[in-house]
Amino acid sequence: MSKIVVVGSNHAGTAAIKTILGNYPNNEVVVYDRNSNISFLGCGMALWIGDQISKPDGLFYADKESLEAMGAKVNMEADVQKVDFDNKKIYVKLKDGSEIVDSYDKIILATGSLPIIPNIEGKELENVQQVKLYQNAQEVIDKLENPDIKDIVVVGAGYIGVELAEAFERKNKNVTIVDIADTNLPEYYDQPFTDLMKENLSSHGINLEFGQTVQEIKGTDGKVSSVVTNKKEIKADMVILSVGFRPNNALGKDKLDLFRNGSYLVNKKQETSVADVYAIGDCATVYDNAIDNTSYIALATNAVRSGIVAAHNAAGTEIESIGVQGSNGICIYDLKMVSTGITVNKAKKLGLDVSYTDFEDTQKPGFIETENPNVKLRIVYDTKTRVVLGAQMASEYDMSMGIHMFSLAIQEKVTIDRLALLDIFFLPHFNQPYNYITMAALSAK
Repeated sequence: MSKIVVVGSNHAGTAAIKTILGNYPNNEVVVYDRNSNISFLGCGMALWIGDQISKPDGLFYADKESLEAMGAKVNMEADVQKVDFDNKKIYVKLKDGSEIVDSYDKIILATGSLPIIPNIEGKELENVQQVKLYQNAQEVIDKLENPDIKDIVVVGAGYIGVELAEAFERKNKNVTIVDIADTNLPEYYDQPFTDLMKENLSSHGINLEFGQTVQEIKGTDGKVSSVVTNKKEIKADMVILSVGFRPNNALGKDKLDLFRNGSYLVNKKQETSVADVYAIGDCATVYDNAIDNTSYIALATNAVRSGIVAAHNAAGTEIESIGVQGSNGICIYDLKMVSTGITVNKAKKLGLDVSYTDFEDTQKPGFIETENPNVKLRIVYDTKTRVVLGAQMASEYDMSMGIHMFSLAIQEKVTIDRLALLDIFFLPHFNQPYNYITMAALSAK
């Protein structure tokens, strides 16, 4: 029996806690989390803000009571101040202000990530908001009740920024997205797909101000009134800062080995450079199968899997992660986009020699008289070995399940030529006999 301390209980931490207690109930599990709630599904908060769901209840998939019912000792609003890795002790400030020292046999760091706050004048003004935690989302929703908030500027055109822009437009606000990049979603998609999203946002009345740097946030009577970029001044009653996140490495940055972005460097067992210390979720690295190397990909799905792996290893069963592909997706209005692996642009940055093949067609045969939207597909593959390294798909049709096949193809090193001969079933109700996946693979040079 071991005493396993878990620091943080969102996606990764909750997965670790449930895995330990569900499979190794003789272990003592003690949890410390500085928040007042756990397991908030942040990727659903834009749906809540935009009134696509009526309440946030379903965005929580665990709570203190359910974890304690499994046998964990859960301490909420408990801030771990320091970890003494040499003597296996942690120093915690509790909700009532008192401080305790606890011990552990194994410790799992699930400290997550922190929003990057740009160092710009005016960031402390009222109605300059972050949106990451449940409390952040609730505060924004409460403020949107004020009819004086009409113009909202979202700084950052990644997934969160784009999702929030849609949510605010659905609330009949005048929305502007500002980003230093010349497009949206460049981390996950190449230009043919980012252009689709730009057109989608513009067609719904969202103002796009790309290729601009925010220099200042101006205010009147302590409240935000405009955003000043290097090109213009944009009226704003609310500003959302969503420029990205950084690993929360405060507890181990002076003792544990770090990756180049500051995340805890872990192996495939989620072990850090110090014995009996594991790191999971957004604070830790992953093994990226698309590049056959260590990387950092902050996704909830990666966090859950890392928590499961760490839990088994901390409890004494040795297993390894099989790596990740960074599979992800977004749905804005009716446009659905999914991707996995690397893009052509990322491959160029990494110095990889890749080729790609594009194909676009309807999901079902042309004789189908019901709605039959096009699906756009790009497959990225290694020029020499022809192994599939990435895929991107976009449609108004829900073709999202197809990206799972591409994720598996990357993981298992399938070549574009084998993909062309894959046994894909056909029925007119579902797809075409020579569908876009087969045709894209067959057209690869």
